[in-house]
Amino acid sequence: MRFVIVGYGRVGSRTATILSEEGHQVVIVDNDMDRIERAGGDEFETVRGDGSDEDVLIEAGIEDAVAIGAFTPDLNANFAACMVGTHHGCRTVLRIDEDYREDIYEKYAEEVDEIVYPERLGAAGAKTALLGGDFNVVADLAANLQLTVFEIREGSPAVGKRMSELDLPESARIYAHGRAREPLTIPLPGTEFEVGDEVAVITETDRAEAVRSALLPASA
Repeated sequence: MRFVIVGYGRVGSRTATILSEEGHQVVIVDNDMDRIERAGGDEFETVRGDGSDEDVLIEAGIEDAVAIGAFTPDLNANFAACMVGTHHGCRTVLRIDEDYREDIYEKYAEEVDEIVYPERLGAAGAKTALLGGDFNVVADLAANLQLTVFEIREGSPAVGKRMSELDLPESARIYAHGRAREPLTIPLPGTEFEVGDEVAVITETDRAEAVRSALLPASA
């Protein structure tokens, strides 16, 4: 599959490397020449330019891409890149920093498929290390597994079904569930899904689309 990564900093470069190692085609977009040269040295296809510019993203192959990840430190540029991706039928992943207010988060969250917080992930690793755990184990797993939180929307095939009745891939596991605006907790097999619920799922990367089909409306 083809992916467009906007921003070749720490988040973008690591994401691109993992995708490439799994056999996917990755194109890097960045307006910084040093980063473009570094990405080229890492054997990635590159396009130098503003990742929020549709012409630049078309040059990067957005029309044939499965998804776009906008990982620069500039939230507005990331959001603009994702909106171009949405226009071209791509899945969109937006980087946002931890210090934005909740209303800002909600504004952007409604328009993209996923939001990632680099600071929050880094803090989770630091806490694990301080408590004596090995966060590298999680990092190694992350190369083959995908952890995603889904919102159960109107029209989802999961609405009205119990946890034990879901038609998920054998490798997929729901590890947390919560009602709308409530914290996620350990799920029970008899829990019945309602519109607005959130579920956290861990699955093998190549089974992620089957999980989406089981939890999201056909039009999502």
